[in-house]
Amino acid sequence: MSEAPETTTTKLRGRGSYVLALLPLIVFGGIAATAAKMLYDQDFHGKNITEIPSALIGTKAPALNLPPLDGANLPALTDAAIKGKLTLVNVFASWCVPCRDEHPVLKELAKDGRLNIVAINYKDQNDNALRFLGELGNPFQAIGIDPNGKAAIDWGVYGIPESYLVGPDGTILYKRVGPFDDISLKEGLFPAMEKALGKPAS
Repeated sequence: MSEAPETTTTKLRGRGSYVLALLPLIVFGGIAATAAKMLYDQDFHGKNITEIPSALIGTKAPALNLPPLDGANLPALTDAAIKGKLTLVNVFASWCVPCRDEHPVLKELAKDGRLNIVAINYKDQNDNALRFLGELGNPFQAIGIDPNGKAAIDWGVYGIPESYLVGPDGTILYKRVGPFDDISLKEGLFPAMEKALGKPAS
C-alpha cells in the first residue's frame, strides 16, 4: 500500500521534467508566431513594422530645454523653438549610419516652409556632430544636445534615427522609428501633416 504515493510522485516528477523539456520549444514557437504575424501584416496588409506606436501620440510633447550644439550657429532646442509651429523633431547622431542615410530626406523636407525641423543630437561628440552637418548639410532650425540621453528617455525614443511630428499646439501627432523612406513619407508623415495643416503637404 505504501508504493502508491511513491508511484504517483514519480509520475508527477516525470511529467514536470517533460514540461520543462518542452518549455524552450514553446517559447521559440511563440516568438516564431509573433515574427510570422509581423511579416504577414507587412506583406499582405501593407503594415510597416517599423511604425512602432507611441504612448505619447495625442499628448503634449515633453518639455524641451536643451543646450545648443556649440559651433553650429543655431538656437538651442527649447519649447520656444517649436511653439506655434508644425514641427518635426528628429533625433540623430553622427555615429548613426541610418541617420546619414536619412539626412537627404530631411533636407528635402526642410524646403517645405510650413514644416519646422529641429533636432536632438543624441549622445554625440560636438566636433563629430559639426562634421556630420558640415558634410551633409543642415536641415535644422534648432539643435539641442542630449549627451546623457535624458531627453531621449523623456520622449520615449526607441532607436535612432527617430522623428516626432508635433502640432502647433504642442501635441505629438506622429512618430517614426528608423529613417524615412518613400513609404513612411507617403503613408505616415505626409498624411499627418495634411491633417494638421488642413491641406496637402508639398
